[in-house]
Amino acid sequence: MKILFLVWDSLGGLHLIKALEKAGHEVILFPFSKDLAAKRDEKYTYTITEEILKKTVDRVFTFNFFPIVAIACKACGIPYVSWVYDNPCIDLYSETIKYETNRTFLFDSQEVEKLNALGVTTVQYLPLATSPDFYKDQIEKCGDSSKYACDIAFVGATKTESDSMFKQFDQLDSYTKGYLDSLISAQKQIYGYNFIEQLLTPEIIQKLKAVYPIHLGNDYFATENWLFANYYLHQKVTGIERFEILNMLSSQHDVNLYTLEPTPFLPKVHNLGQVNYYEEAPLAFYNAKINLNITLKSITSGIPLRALDIMGAGGFLLTNYQGDFLRHFVPDQDFVFYDSYEDLLEKTEYYLSHEKERIEIAKNGYEKVCASHTYGDRICELLS
Repeated sequence: MKILFLVWDSLGGLHLIKALEKAGHEVILFPFSKDLAAKRDEKYTYTITEEILKKTVDRVFTFNFFPIVAIACKACGIPYVSWVYDNPCIDLYSETIKYETNRTFLFDSQEVEKLNALGVTTVQYLPLATSPDFYKDQIEKCGDSSKYACDIAFVGATKTESDSMFKQFDQLDSYTKGYLDSLISAQKQIYGYNFIEQLLTPEIIQKLKAVYPIHLGNDYFATENWLFANYYLHQKVTGIERFEILNMLSSQHDVNLYTLEPTPFLPKVHNLGQVNYYEEAPLAFYNAKINLNITLKSITSGIPLRALDIMGAGGFLLTNYQGDFLRHFVPDQDFVFYDSYEDLLEKTEYYLSHEKERIEIAKNGYEKVCASHTYGDRICELLS
């Protein structure tokens, strides 16, 4: 099959390209501009359309879904395959998602159910993947990777209040702020079910719009409740949760954080800066005794890419509860999950002091992803 692969700085792009080529497919790379795509640049739509027709391809592929690509593929009558690893992803709520030429794969089964209930039949569930062989090579060729050694590691953003939307929070009146603070506090304690979207009243939405106006194109069917819940409040929940967990664990243990953000508010955490996804992240995962996955709250049930990459690098995974894990992995055998801060602290203490069990679980998780969760394993479904 001849595939036009639109390349941007997506995570996992290199892994999937190699897997497609290994499977015998012809992959034509096309540099893709997300900026032009976001602007719905008409000339850029023509450029993509011309490339599809000139190369006479069988499929067009992108990581994440882009309306501008959907429009071009519909015009050419060519299937558009997209694999979405971001959540939230506002473009899934564009009317272009409904085009019959789309084959859109989401890693969060509850997001699929939600879109199906809204009449979107072009989306289906497919978990993300990892690349154990590639990570094994990276780890073996590194030599001395002792600088990554620690009790606990977290790779990812802290989601602090640097976001411009967060800064507007203090402009709200005391009642609205108190109401939202209560929602955030309650949601922070619940895993596997998100209720903030349903509890945003019309009055609260109007107050939020007054301090942070939102404007969507006419072809989007996302509600204001969905937008504020997923792009604002769930982000805030995540930021508080990650701060509290890292602060709690670092008061007792050696914690490494790998992020681009400065974190003076976490004085006992070792912030080692951002790591390169392909070259350094697997070393961080492999050398930590425990790897945390603190999922972005807008991901209701899906397994984040971080979690699969931890297992793919041979690391021990300690994650918050996410329903889709139970579709593919066995708790306390392939990975470990927590459902409260107290549970997290207890399991951290236990597995730091029970090395044999910790190593066995990491080994099981690694073998499971090697057997069923590589990029090569996903190709048949992606191209069906």
